Amino acid sequence: MPVRRLLRHVRRYWRALVRWARRTAAPARRAWRRSLQARVISITLVASSLLVGGFGWFVADRSAKILLNRAQDEVEAQMRTKVEYAYRQLTVHRQVFDPKLPSTMRATVDHLADGNPAENGGAIVTLRAAEYPDLKPVSSTNVDTSQLITPELVKAVAGRGGEYQQIRTAEIAGVQTKFLVSGSPVPTSFGHVELYYLVPLTTEDRAANQIRTTVLVTGLTLVLLLGIVAALVTRLVVTPVRDAARTAQRLSAGLLDQRMKVTGEDELALLAASFNQMAANLQRQIVRLEEMSRLQRRFTSDVSHELRTPLTTVRMAADLLFAERDEFDPAVARSAELLQAELDRFESLLTDLLEISRFDAGFAALDAEHADLVPIVQRVTERLTGLAERVGVTIELRLPDTPVIAEVDPRRVERILRNLVGNAVEHGEGKPVEVTLACDDAAVAVTVRDHGVGLKPGEERLVFNRFWRADPSRARQTGGTGLGLSISVEDARLHGGWLEAWGSPGNGAQFRLTLPVRSGDRLVAAPLPLIPRDPLPTGPAAITAGPAVHEPDAATPLTAQAGVASPGVGTPAVDAAEKPAPGAAGSVAADAAEVIG
Repeated sequence: MPVRRLLRHVRRYWRALVRWARRTAAPARRAWRRSLQARVISITLVASSLLVGGFGWFVADRSAKILLNRAQDEVEAQMRTKVEYAYRQLTVHRQVFDPKLPSTMRATVDHLADGNPAENGGAIVTLRAAEYPDLKPVSSTNVDTSQLITPELVKAVAGRGGEYQQIRTAEIAGVQTKFLVSGSPVPTSFGHVELYYLVPLTTEDRAANQIRTTVLVTGLTLVLLLGIVAALVTRLVVTPVRDAARTAQRLSAGLLDQRMKVTGEDELALLAASFNQMAANLQRQIVRLEEMSRLQRRFTSDVSHELRTPLTTVRMAADLLFAERDEFDPAVARSAELLQAELDRFESLLTDLLEISRFDAGFAALDAEHADLVPIVQRVTERLTGLAERVGVTIELRLPDTPVIAEVDPRRVERILRNLVGNAVEHGEGKPVEVTLACDDAAVAVTVRDHGVGLKPGEERLVFNRFWRADPSRARQTGGTGLGLSISVEDARLHGGWLEAWGSPGNGAQFRLTLPVRSGDRLVAAPLPLIPRDPLPTGPAAITAGPAVHEPDAATPLTAQAGVASPGVGTPAVDAAEKPAPGAAGSVAADAAEVIG
């Protein structure tokens, strides 16, 4: 148990440390991701630091080795001279027990030391006789040389009879000093003794340290200068790019008169001039398209309004003929019925066109009020009961027991549901249609599920397009205009909601309408899933029509318009916001006329 508890504490502290490190490094990560100049300067500093550091280390190391080699060469030359002198002085003694031998060794050492004691930074000379323990070592100073002349060096010089060198460090007069210790045997008449020459490397160390300091300071200065140069160079390149990005953002925001400043004649100036030319061309094209769109909307609106007067006259005549059809011949009576039906369809099409023109002109307004969606759903299904009975479809309602209150425009919501349920009834292939209503604290969702032919791959991208039909040759029960779902999408957008479609061949289709409980709130999730839980789909994933909506942790929003694919499961990738609709007819026939297939 104590071990397990200790591991838990370690893991807890480790996670806390990781979180702290991430929070601390977050500004640096953001600067790295968002700033090209910061990345270039950082890479330049790191690369130049590695290069300058490696070069500086190489220069300092080579300088230190050169100084050491020079000191070794000098010591070797002096060592040969000192060995010859010691040989001449000591070879006169035939026996090691000669009483004058110690004084000769002392005199030789004093002469070889040149009167420069080690306490003043001079060299140390020592004569030893490892083969004759009775012959005491003689040194030019009272400094303890046991730390400098190691047993290994003594063994090498006395045993092998060659010249050897070591670098040792010892404390002399309270100062740590590095010595180059050189040892060589001195042949005599009675055998040989060992001469050790200890030269301090203080001068060489000081020179090497000065070289290292110079290289370090020079390297740091060079790295800083390279960083400054990189900053200046990248600024020359990044500044025009930033200007281009800001200008592009203003252009995308609708400020079509924005242009970049052109300075000079280099590649960046060419880029700025080309960008300005592109912006000017785009402005001309956008203005031209806007004018064409305005004329088209005006034409549609004018035609729709102008057709109202002759349509009213024709309607009055058709109503009179339809009322008196029983007195006509069967062929004439049938013509009157067909005329009445097509006039109904024509009037519905005009109504939809007027509504579309109001959406396009931006004149649609939301008349929001607190309403209960349960009776709205029930009212829609009751009005379509006759149509459902004619095609052999049953409508199943799954409604909550409590009221579902939301701030919506009841007329527009009813029209959306009328289109969705009517489509499901018409394409349900005689199978039940399920209408489900659910809500949470922020959103209300209605799904309409049919089990008919479904949607083929790619058709979920088109269902919200104007005048689009899955099968133009299909016999239509309702005589729809092909504008119902387009108007429904605009109605949903006007509420700030989503209208989404999912479909799979052979598995039917499901449409989901999601609206915020409070008008103006932003949706982040839907209370009902878009993909039904019954038989798994074999077709494409869901499509959402509407403006972009992202999950709470999404970094960037996605944008889409009606009919543009945006695959997603659960919460939508794109919302469907919306606009107004014409006055709804009271009869079931008029209601069904607004449904598209």
